Amino acid sequence: MSGGKTRRQVHIKGIGKNMERMMKGFYHLPLVNRWHPWLKADRTDMRWLPINQDIEMPEGAPMPLTVLDRIIEEASHRAIIDYCGCRKGWGCKDYPVEIGCLLMGDSSLEAKRFPFREVGVDEAKEHARRAVDAGLVPIVGKARVDNFIFKIKDRHRLLTVCFCCECCCVTRFSAYAPLEFIEPSQPPLESVTISLDPEKCKGCGKCAQKCYLQAITVTDKKAVITEYCRACGRCATVCPNDAIEVRLSDPEFVEKTLDRIRTYVKYD
Repeated sequence: MSGGKTRRQVHIKGIGKNMERMMKGFYHLPLVNRWHPWLKADRTDMRWLPINQDIEMPEGAPMPLTVLDRIIEEASHRAIIDYCGCRKGWGCKDYPVEIGCLLMGDSSLEAKRFPFREVGVDEAKEHARRAVDAGLVPIVGKARVDNFIFKIKDRHRLLTVCFCCECCCVTRFSAYAPLEFIEPSQPPLESVTISLDPEKCKGCGKCAQKCYLQAITVTDKKAVITEYCRACGRCATVCPNDAIEVRLSDPEFVEKTLDRIRTYVKYD
């Protein structure tokens, strides 16, 4: 891979070799996805909301962040965690540590491990926009691991919005999971796809370095987007040649996304 460090070197810099070996071993334990509550398909459904401003969409279709606005408006309660545990724990130097998760639903006020404050609709939206303006990508839905992280009993009444960086977020450990683990719990947003124009690609590798899931490789001086891609759109934000396009094909994606999330968690 040209353009500096390999994607593996960048990833290991944030995780550490011992952690990498541990995560690989964990995901390959027999039947772990069937028995461990963090990985069971009926306990987690999270999807990335691309923050790209140049998404190709049908005429009149809303931006993906509309999903987040709708959830904020409909939520029974909203709570902002005072800081991001991932960025604080890993000593993040590239993104603001003080922008923490946004919790919604009845259980959002039961968090015990992290300080938080309850907020209204406007402040919750302002918090989300501040995160997006800082380059953080929202991942929205029900994550069983968050019940453990925030020490909240799982009553399917906690919806989490994490504002994630590629260098510190716990979701980057998914890079070591088999694809069949990732697909049910971190599906791409409905009808969002990422495509790469090989004629424009110069193989600089910046997109691969930005990918939290290591879903991009550089082969023969060309980037290749693999099936691990979750369509978060980070790669398109750093491509210097506009070789990567984020496309949304279904104008009804908002309702379809909300309908799917509602089958996992009650937040209103």
